[in-house]
Amino acid sequence: MREWKLRIVPYLSVVAPCFNEEAVLPEFYRQVAAVCRSVGEPFEIVLVNDGSSDRTWQLIRGFAESDDHVVGINLSRNHGHQLALTAGLTYTRGQRVLIIDADLQDPPGLLPDMLRKVEEGADVVYGQRRSRGGETTFKLVTARLFYWLINKLTEIKIPPDTGDFRLLTRQVLDVLLRMPEHHRFTRGMISWAGFHQVPLLYDRDPRFAGTTKYPMKKMVRFAVDAITGLSSKPLKFATWMGVCGSLLGLGLLGYALISWSLGLAVSGWTSLIAAIALFGSCQLIVLGILGEYLARMYTQIQGRPLFVVKEVVCNNKSVASSTQPVSDSE
Repeated sequence: MREWKLRIVPYLSVVAPCFNEEAVLPEFYRQVAAVCRSVGEPFEIVLVNDGSSDRTWQLIRGFAESDDHVVGINLSRNHGHQLALTAGLTYTRGQRVLIIDADLQDPPGLLPDMLRKVEEGADVVYGQRRSRGGETTFKLVTARLFYWLINKLTEIKIPPDTGDFRLLTRQVLDVLLRMPEHHRFTRGMISWAGFHQVPLLYDRDPRFAGTTKYPMKKMVRFAVDAITGLSSKPLKFATWMGVCGSLLGLGLLGYALISWSLGLAVSGWTSLIAAIALFGSCQLIVLGILGEYLARMYTQIQGRPLFVVKEVVCNNKSVASSTQPVSDSE
C-alpha cells in the first residue's frame, strides 16, 4: 500500500467539506491561508470535494499543486456533508483541528481566539451564533425548533445556535473517529464525547456566494438522523403511543358494549371511520419510528466504508484512493 506524508507534522489542521463551491472557494482559501499563516505554526488545509458537478475539484487540485499546505481529497461520489467532513477529519494530522464550511458564513478570522481558549484549557471551542445574517424568518424559526426538539428528545444537550464550526484538540478528534456510525451528526457526537467544551459568540455572515446546500428535504433528514442517532426516546414514544391507543380502544369497546346492552346502539359509519383513522395513523407512526431505527441498523451491519476516496492530492503529488494518511515526519 502506497503512503503519503507531509514533510512537517502540522500543529493546526483546517477541514472544509466542499460541494459545488466554485464561486466561493478562491476567497475561502485566501482567507483561511492568511489566518493560518498569522498563527505562526505549521498548518495544513484539508479540502474535501464531495462529488461536485462544477469546477470545485479543479480548484482544490490547483491549490494543492501550488501550495504544500493544502491537501485535496476527491470523493468517488456525493456522500453528503457529514461523511465528507468525516473523510477530511480522517486525513488530518494536526494537534488542533478546525472544522469549518467553505461558504464563509463562519469567519475564519476567529481561529486565533479559538486557539487562545484551547491554550487556556478548553478541549472544544464551538462557535455559537449571536445573529444569523442573510437567513429568512422561516429558516430562523425552523432552526430554533430543531435545537429545541433535539434537546427534548435526546439525552445529550447541544447548545442552541451552534453548528459544526468548532476547534478540537487531537484527543477529542481521536474519540470522534472511533465512532463508526454511518448516519452521523457530528456536533452531537462531539457533545456526547464530553471533555471541556466552551462557546465563542460570533455574528454569522450571509453566504459569500452560491446557494445553500441544505434545502428543506435535507434539513428534515438531518434532524431525523440527529434524533435517532443520539436517543432512544422515539422508541419509548412509540411504546407509549401503543399503550394510549390500546386504552382508548378498550374504552371504545366498553362504550360499544354498554350501548348494545342498553339497546342504544345505532348503525353508523362516522364513529367507525374515526376509529379506523385514529388507530391506523397510530400504527403508521409507530411503524415509521421503528423503520427509522431498523434502517440505521441495516446500514450499519452492512459494514461498508463510511466514504470512498478517489484521489488525494498533496505536496505536489497525486495519490491513489487506496492510500491512507500517516503521521510520521521526515
